[in-house]
Amino acid sequence: MLTLNDILEALVGKRYMTAQQHITDAVVDSRLVIPGALFVALPGEKVDGHEFIQDAFERGAHVAIVEKDVGDDFPVIDLRKGAEISEPVNTPVCLRVDNSLQALQEAARFWRRKLDIRVIGITGSVGKSTTKELVADVLSQRFSTLKNPGNLNNEIGLPLTILRMSKGHQRAVLEMGFYVPGEIAFLCDIALPHIGVITNIGMVHAERAGSMDAIAQGKSELVAALPPAPQGVAVLNYDDPYVRAMAEKTKARVFYYGLDNQADLWADQIESRGLEGISFRLHYCSEVLYLTVPLIGRHSVHTALRAAAVGLVEGLTWQEIVQGLRSSHTQLRLSVVRTETGALIVDDSYNASPESTLAALNLLEELDGRKIAVLGDMLELGVYEEKGHELVGVRAAEIVNQLITVGKRGKLIGLAARRSGFPSSQLYMVETTEEATKLLKDILHEGDIVLIKGSHGMRMDRIVSALEMQE
Repeated sequence: MLTLNDILEALVGKRYMTAQQHITDAVVDSRLVIPGALFVALPGEKVDGHEFIQDAFERGAHVAIVEKDVGDDFPVIDLRKGAEISEPVNTPVCLRVDNSLQALQEAARFWRRKLDIRVIGITGSVGKSTTKELVADVLSQRFSTLKNPGNLNNEIGLPLTILRMSKGHQRAVLEMGFYVPGEIAFLCDIALPHIGVITNIGMVHAERAGSMDAIAQGKSELVAALPPAPQGVAVLNYDDPYVRAMAEKTKARVFYYGLDNQADLWADQIESRGLEGISFRLHYCSEVLYLTVPLIGRHSVHTALRAAAVGLVEGLTWQEIVQGLRSSHTQLRLSVVRTETGALIVDDSYNASPESTLAALNLLEELDGRKIAVLGDMLELGVYEEKGHELVGVRAAEIVNQLITVGKRGKLIGLAARRSGFPSSQLYMVETTEEATKLLKDILHEGDIVLIKGSHGMRMDRIVSALEMQE
């Protein structure tokens, strides 16, 4: 287990046997502190972690990393010019550094190199979190497996997860987010992944990255950072030409998955069972397996293929892989709730990109009932903003009986649907979630199926909360 000694050695390059206290967890939110935790005080535009040091210590934190003067309120060891510690260190204590975030990252980088653990890195435009969860479910059938909770996949969340590793862990599954070039390379330098899984390349984050080519380049930093074969393995989506081309950017062994029989692991005979899951046939070398798994939507076949591919790479048996796939409860961001009228809401309101919205519409097509889609703005698409919304509008026109759009960008979806022949009498374009909620309360009936989807900033979840049947 991580100790205060390890933190000190990571930050000043010396090991002090006077600080043996175990560190049970690492957090940047004092409300998440458990006894023995490390609290990292990060300054922010709206909230400054230094204001919550007292709260962290009251909740049982052993150590706080700080970059500001905390006066005489707390005991402090100043590490900015090294430290000479001859007396036993009593906790709680503050460690003063030049930059709290960099100190967190350095501690994680040091701790990762102390552990003999195989790391699986996962990135892509859509499906990272679901893939992370399913890969962890599969690997857990044999190995003690750690994963980053929620979407802690950035320069703060990933180091926090690494500091939660222990010598008892055998595998770590780490989602890696991408916003700007160089970010994934930076995360890989901390995490040292052996396996890199790429889901797909889409328009999301194009506003910051600049173009699809730039997004692909950023995501490819994961496979470029892998060790050479046989230790390193790049698990690539054969069906996505951007991802397939990443084979040229790695010295690791390449393992392709997809729906094409040229892939190493591929699937066919895909059948959706609506909200009950999907069935498909798997092919690997000369082996053929028929599977039914509790993942919703035909697009989830790729998620299952990724998890199975990692299982095969890590030497699991088919029995272990299948058990992991079937026992998973991984449909994280999509839930189904009833309204007072008896309508069914498919809540996919966590976030949205053109790719994930098209997949959600395809799922809606597979369900029985009058189909209603409530689609909000998709943010951060940059130069692809108009094209992305129009693609969704065209597909919605082919599937839904009624369409409600929310926001000024959402209006692009509605206009594209109308140009595609969707009847104006069944199209509603509103500005706010409140307007959409009021509209739905007036038109919903028993047997309706309603898809709610939009970028996180649109807070489409408020529509679901307002309509969900209260027990």
